[in-house]
Amino acid sequence: MIEIRLTMTQTCIATFYKFTPLKRLKALRAELLDFCKSEGIRGTILIGTEGINSTVAGPAMSINALLSHLRKCKEFQGLEAKFSYSNKSPFHRMKVRIKKEIVTLGVTGIDPAKTTGRRVTAAEWNALISNPEVVVLDVRNTYETRVGMFKGSIDPGIKTFRDFPQFVKSNLNPKKNRRIAMFCTGGIRCEKAAAWMLAEGFEEVSQLDGGILKYIEETAEGESLWQGGCFVFDHRVGVDRALAPGGYEMCPSCRWPVTAKDHKHADYEQGVSCPHCRSSLTEKKIASSRERHKQIKLAEARGIKHLG
Repeated sequence: MIEIRLTMTQTCIATFYKFTPLKRLKALRAELLDFCKSEGIRGTILIGTEGINSTVAGPAMSINALLSHLRKCKEFQGLEAKFSYSNKSPFHRMKVRIKKEIVTLGVTGIDPAKTTGRRVTAAEWNALISNPEVVVLDVRNTYETRVGMFKGSIDPGIKTFRDFPQFVKSNLNPKKNRRIAMFCTGGIRCEKAAAWMLAEGFEEVSQLDGGILKYIEETAEGESLWQGGCFVFDHRVGVDRALAPGGYEMCPSCRWPVTAKDHKHADYEQGVSCPHCRSSLTEKKIASSRERHKQIKLAEARGIKHLG
């Protein structure tokens, strides 16, 4: 069944994940890599004993073929995907990697396939986070929250998802903060964070089903409590309410989303640095980034892709 409809010139970008016990990881890696390459699909698929996590891009028919292929396996039955579209592929290669965690929290003994938070639909979300008794928690990294957040939510100010447990232990108390509502880009980090918080004794933990991307897709602008754009991990950097590129570029040194205003700052250098990271870069790093940016521009002038 065809799930995606778009023009022939557009690339379909699909994100999906599923917490499910997996075995035979080496064989599965080889199988998925061969399948994706044969279908002209690029991107990254992470697999581990806890499940699968992926963002891939390619022709619509190829993306449908991959999803159909996965759903034939009992472990991936019911696998859901979110789609967006671009005029070019955001990825240069196809990678399938075996990881200890498909999203790294750094805490053992957590199994979101068995226990996770209460899923809240986009239609239910506004009422939940408008309740003053509910602590609304952003589970994303600080460079993501810069692009956009929900009104009234808490930015934990973390550099990586690994820092989330320490933030909670230092700032929240299961006996006082009984009701938690959390959100992230597509839902996967909330699945794991919610499972951990429940294990830590938090009484009621809810998560935005499908994440920010599904919320902005399904919620009318006049009813939306989302402010700004949504950071995504590809060349678009941020997307707007229509899931179209939102006018950001990504700093290659620190991954910080760079705005047009940042371009005017003395510490901004295209392909090298931004105001957020320039002071922390060594001269060796700056020289290396300049050379890489030079090679990228030379490749573009020759009409070829730079893969370094």
